[in-house]
Amino acid sequence: MVEALLESGGQDVAIADSGSRAGTPTECAPRITPIIDMNLTPIQEFYAGQSIFITGGTGFLGKLIIEKLLRSCSNLSVIYLLVRPKKGKDTHQRTEELFDDPLFSKLKEEHPKFRHKIVAIEGDCSSPNLGISETDRSMLINEVSIVFHVAATLSFDEKIKLAVSINVQSLRDMISMSKRMSKLKSFVHVSTAYAYCTEQTIEEKLYAPPINAEKLVTLMNCVDDNLAEEMTPYLLGKWPNTYAYTKAIAENVVEKEAVDMPIGIFRPAIVISTYQEPIKGWIDNFYGPTGVAAAAGAGLLRTLHCDGSIHANVVPGDMVVNALLSSAWDIAQVHRSKKEIPVYNYVSQDNPITYEDLKVMSQKYGLNYPTTRAIWYYSFRNNKYRIVHLFFVYFFHLLPALFIDAATLCMGKRARLLKVYKKIHRFMDVLNYFSTQEWKFGNDRMNSLVDKRDPRDKTLFFCDIKSLVWDLYFKTYLRGIRVYLIKDPLETLPEARIKWRRMYWIHQVVKLLLAYLVLKIVWGILSIIMI
Repeated sequence: MVEALLESGGQDVAIADSGSRAGTPTECAPRITPIIDMNLTPIQEFYAGQSIFITGGTGFLGKLIIEKLLRSCSNLSVIYLLVRPKKGKDTHQRTEELFDDPLFSKLKEEHPKFRHKIVAIEGDCSSPNLGISETDRSMLINEVSIVFHVAATLSFDEKIKLAVSINVQSLRDMISMSKRMSKLKSFVHVSTAYAYCTEQTIEEKLYAPPINAEKLVTLMNCVDDNLAEEMTPYLLGKWPNTYAYTKAIAENVVEKEAVDMPIGIFRPAIVISTYQEPIKGWIDNFYGPTGVAAAAGAGLLRTLHCDGSIHANVVPGDMVVNALLSSAWDIAQVHRSKKEIPVYNYVSQDNPITYEDLKVMSQKYGLNYPTTRAIWYYSFRNNKYRIVHLFFVYFFHLLPALFIDAATLCMGKRARLLKVYKKIHRFMDVLNYFSTQEWKFGNDRMNSLVDKRDPRDKTLFFCDIKSLVWDLYFKTYLRGIRVYLIKDPLETLPEARIKWRRMYWIHQVVKLLLAYLVLKIVWGILSIIMI
């Protein structure tokens, strides 16, 4: 549990891997002529027979996109996935492992022969021209008709050179290649609702970037890593981190270099676990509120600098993907009629939930699913005022960690709790910017898209945020964290509840002892003053 939380250290919200998956690139997928089904919905018909290219397919959103397309749009021709070799595993191995995820269990039941529709393309979004070979590039140019550019580095404290390379340059390269795709019907660039977090009201429109994309890329190519890091604070200006900064500049790439393309920008809010499909509560990362819920449930996190009264702009992963797939369909319609670049803000302001609501419901349902890996009983609160938050940090994080590490060292074991809290505090610092202020979002275009779809598509690609029932959502949210993130199966629940009750009473005894100690100290001080 502790190690898993360390992995999520300084990152947030929805990040996607720079590559994605399966087969082998040059072993072209068999060309299948789809059987025309008169019962297809308009969106299913849009995807029928299409060749789709996805970057970031091994990331959270990427996997959900792949699963949904293969399960609900099974008449598509082929999905090409950009996958980079990683940690000694080649493209083929990583692609095969991708489908071992429980996320794909329903797909395997409904469409057991889906695998032949997946073709892996070896590449890397941090490399020039996406690291794609000329042979594969030629194949993609000739075959692809729909593009989802999801790949990004979501680490908020990413080195600026790498952030520019993946979040900006890879998009330029993707657009450059897509311009040569004669069959291209729709290109969706996945941005973030917080790309222009420097604005208090964020409309569904393009804004002036902090710097011209071409100038920034040229600058990063001309300086070494050390100089780039020294320049970072000056480059960021009002932007809080390299993620939001480079995402804002990436939108400028779309505006300047893709005017005549059927392209649009999709901006999701903070993406959390699934609501309904294919598995309730599925999640594979500790970003944002999910990391907070997991750390609080494990007894590690006891405070967050957060204004509980402001709205937490969170959206379920499956609804995000349904909205994303719907936007690709809409982009094709818009391009035929208006030749504009549509922007879609997918946010939760029409069905608001505050950070305090999020905490209360997480506690309400999370206590039903304690984990055997918890180190202490749940004791978490949002603290609006930084001074109060720091008090909790020093007295309920660092001081206990110091005592425990000292005792651990005395027993000849390796101390690590202070190191864990260093990671946790860096993670909290990343969230502070977003948990202590609020934005207003324009989402008329997104709402119009949701409403104008065929009734069958409204059900099949459910993404009406106004119809989301948060109380139902949280019934499976914490269970999903336990099962899919902490990897603690429900079979251990009886054991965990016994441990949980034991920790509860230990927690109460410690509180009484601390209260007694504080009263004794206060009484001693008052006695001295009165004398």
